[in-house]
Amino acid sequence: MPLSNSQRRYLRGLAHHLKVVVMIGSKGLSETVVKELNRALLDHELVKVKVGAADRQARAEMIAALAESSKSVVVQSIGHTVCLYREHPDNPQLALPR
Repeated sequence: MPLSNSQRRYLRGLAHHLKVVVMIGSKGLSETVVKELNRALLDHELVKVKVGAADRQARAEMIAALAESSKSVVVQSIGHTVCLYREHPDNPQLALPR
Protein backbone atom coordinates (compact mmCIF):
# COMPACT_ATOMS: atom_id res chain seq x y z
CA MET A 1 0.00 0.00 0.00
CA PRO A 2 1.92 3.06 -1.18
CA LEU A 3 1.34 6.30 0.73
CA SER A 4 0.92 9.71 -0.85
CA ASN A 5 3.01 12.67 0.31
CA SER A 6 0.13 14.16 2.29
CA GLN A 7 -0.49 10.82 4.02
CA ARG A 8 3.20 10.49 4.93
CA ARG A 9 3.23 14.04 6.28
CA TYR A 10 0.12 13.33 8.38
CA LEU A 11 1.60 10.10 9.77
CA ARG A 12 4.94 11.79 10.53
CA GLY A 13 3.06 14.39 12.56
CA LEU A 14 1.28 11.67 14.53
CA ALA A 15 4.49 9.69 15.05
CA HIS A 16 6.43 12.66 16.39
CA HIS A 17 5.12 12.20 19.95
CA LEU A 18 5.19 8.40 20.00
CA LYS A 19 7.61 6.44 22.15
CA VAL A 20 9.70 3.59 20.75
CA VAL A 21 7.66 0.38 20.99
CA VAL A 22 10.05 -2.21 19.52
CA MET A 23 13.85 -2.25 19.84
CA ILE A 24 16.16 -4.35 17.68
CA GLY A 25 19.49 -5.04 19.34
CA SER A 26 22.84 -6.20 18.09
CA LYS A 27 21.56 -9.73 17.41
CA GLY A 28 19.50 -8.34 14.54
CA LEU A 29 16.13 -9.30 13.18
CA SER A 30 14.64 -12.47 14.63
CA GLU A 31 11.31 -14.21 14.39
CA THR A 32 10.30 -13.02 17.87
CA VAL A 33 11.01 -9.40 16.96
CA VAL A 34 8.82 -9.72 13.87
CA LYS A 35 6.03 -11.28 15.95
CA GLU A 36 6.26 -8.46 18.49
CA LEU A 37 6.21 -5.86 15.71
CA ASN A 38 3.15 -7.49 14.11
CA ARG A 39 1.36 -7.42 17.47
CA ALA A 40 2.29 -3.75 17.98
CA LEU A 41 1.12 -2.83 14.47
CA LEU A 42 -2.17 -4.62 15.07
CA ASP A 43 -2.66 -2.69 18.32
CA HIS A 44 -1.47 0.75 17.19
CA GLU A 45 -1.17 0.81 13.36
CA LEU A 46 1.68 3.35 13.66
CA VAL A 47 4.79 2.41 15.65
CA LYS A 48 8.35 3.56 16.21
CA VAL A 49 11.14 1.02 16.07
CA LYS A 50 14.73 1.55 17.22
CA VAL A 51 17.30 -0.32 15.12
CA GLY A 52 20.62 -1.05 16.82
CA ALA A 53 22.79 -1.65 13.72
CA ALA A 54 25.82 0.63 13.70
CA ASP A 55 26.48 0.60 9.95
CA ARG A 56 24.16 2.69 7.74
CA GLN A 57 23.96 0.07 5.03
CA ALA A 58 23.18 -2.71 7.51
CA ARG A 59 20.56 -0.49 9.16
CA ALA A 60 18.91 0.28 5.81
CA GLU A 61 18.83 -3.41 4.91
CA MET A 62 17.38 -4.30 8.30
CA ILE A 63 14.66 -1.64 7.96
CA ALA A 64 13.73 -2.90 4.49
CA ALA A 65 13.59 -6.49 5.76
CA LEU A 66 11.53 -5.40 8.76
CA ALA A 67 8.98 -3.59 6.58
CA GLU A 68 8.78 -6.49 4.16
CA SER A 69 8.38 -9.17 6.83
CA SER A 70 5.70 -7.21 8.69
CA LYS A 71 3.95 -6.06 5.46
CA SER A 72 4.14 -2.46 6.64
CA VAL A 73 5.18 0.84 5.05
CA VAL A 74 8.14 2.93 6.16
CA VAL A 75 6.78 6.37 6.99
CA GLN A 76 10.07 7.93 8.05
CA SER A 77 13.57 6.89 9.01
CA ILE A 78 15.83 9.19 11.02
CA GLY A 79 19.08 7.84 12.41
CA HIS A 80 18.39 4.65 14.34
CA THR A 81 14.62 5.23 14.56
CA VAL A 82 12.07 4.20 11.95
CA CYS A 83 8.30 4.75 11.90
CA LEU A 84 6.21 1.97 10.38
CA TYR A 85 2.53 2.00 9.42
CA ARG A 86 0.14 -0.83 8.60
CA GLU A 87 -3.61 -0.34 8.45
CA HIS A 88 -5.64 -2.62 10.70
CA PRO A 89 -7.39 -5.21 8.51
CA ASP A 90 -10.77 -5.07 10.30
CA ASN A 91 -11.00 -1.84 12.29
CA PRO A 92 -8.73 1.00 11.06
CA GLN A 93 -8.10 3.53 13.82
CA LEU A 94 -6.35 6.21 11.79
CA ALA A 95 -8.20 8.05 9.05
CA LEU A 96 -5.63 9.00 6.42
CA PRO A 97 -6.13 12.08 4.25
CA ARG A 98 -6.49 11.55 0.51
